[in-house]
Amino acid sequence: MNGLAATDQELLDHAAQALEKSYAPYSRLQVGAALRSAEGRVYSGCNVESAAFSVGGCAERNAIAAAVRAEGGAMRITHIVVLAVDGSGATPAIPPCGACRQMIREFGADAEVLFRGASGSIERHAIAELLPHSFSM
Repeated sequence: MNGLAATDQELLDHAAQALEKSYAPYSRLQVGAALRSAEGRVYSGCNVESAAFSVGGCAERNAIAAAVRAEGGAMRITHIVVLAVDGSGATPAIPPCGACRQMIREFGADAEVLFRGASGSIERHAIAELLPHSFSM
């Protein structure tokens, strides 16, 4: 994580704290996310699984929901970080899923997304790069 800005490190720290609270008894993949809104406020979320699998929620969408709850529908994301730890304690590459990419895009057309890549280092991507043909109304 060397070379990251202090603000990036702050988001990584919040995401790491969130993943510790994750509820993942089925997948054993704990995920935490933290975002910074355009107002400069930080919100975090963790994944919460359910035996009814489709009912659970991703960390990214839970962080976005917390931000919208606090700031309203005009909230805009500038940065979001996603981290994960699996059942063996490894830290796998974990980019946002397609549903989360769409949600990030809706609340942050210019958002930067940080996550651990396949090489193990933290990667930074524009949401438009991760979701080049997003759905919009």
